[in-house]
Amino acid sequence: MIDIDIVSDTICPWCYVGKRRIERALAGFDADEVRIRWHPFQLNPGMPPEGMDRAEYVAAKFGGADAARAVYDRIREAGAEEGIAFAFERMPRTPNTFASHRVVHYAAGEGVQNETVEALFEAVFVNGRDIGDRESLLDIGAECGLEPVALSEYLASAAEVDALRAEEARSRRMGVTGVPFFIIGGRYGVSGAQDPAVLRSVIDKVAEESLA
Repeated sequence: MIDIDIVSDTICPWCYVGKRRIERALAGFDADEVRIRWHPFQLNPGMPPEGMDRAEYVAAKFGGADAARAVYDRIREAGAEEGIAFAFERMPRTPNTFASHRVVHYAAGEGVQNETVEALFEAVFVNGRDIGDRESLLDIGAECGLEPVALSEYLASAAEVDALRAEEARSRRMGVTGVPFFIIGGRYGVSGAQDPAVLRSVIDKVAEESLA
């Protein structure tokens, strides 16, 4: 079994691209040969709980729409190569992502973590949904098979909040400053949404070492 741990933020478009690329890199592996686990990282840890207007966020981060356009055009191109139709113009707000990370963590216990990560990425980047909104998260969770009442109670509680914050803090202490960040086989770190061939070379190295 090869473990692939992915440090990611649900509002990171390169993480969505990275998800597609690691999936392509794993072509030929059976489901029981690889275990993918997603770990929290907030690119905007100081984001207000309610998020902020997207235009205000873009102006603050990139200095205005024109500067942002060049960045997002590059991401759109990369996304198109991976079958992702990024629709940044549909995003009315930039959310605080901590609650969505709690959903991802909860989904792991229900055996649908990878599907939930995919659904969150699609919700925000393709459909323009606010993944900082509790009701939106409950709807997305239900679409992935998570029981809405149980998930609602979990989000309303403080369950595992400290553990998730500690997990992110560990990643930062390890030197993770940007995402996606892949930890393959518990030994090799790969930063960024690298080409599938790069990821596959590391995966094959881990597989060979395991056999040896």
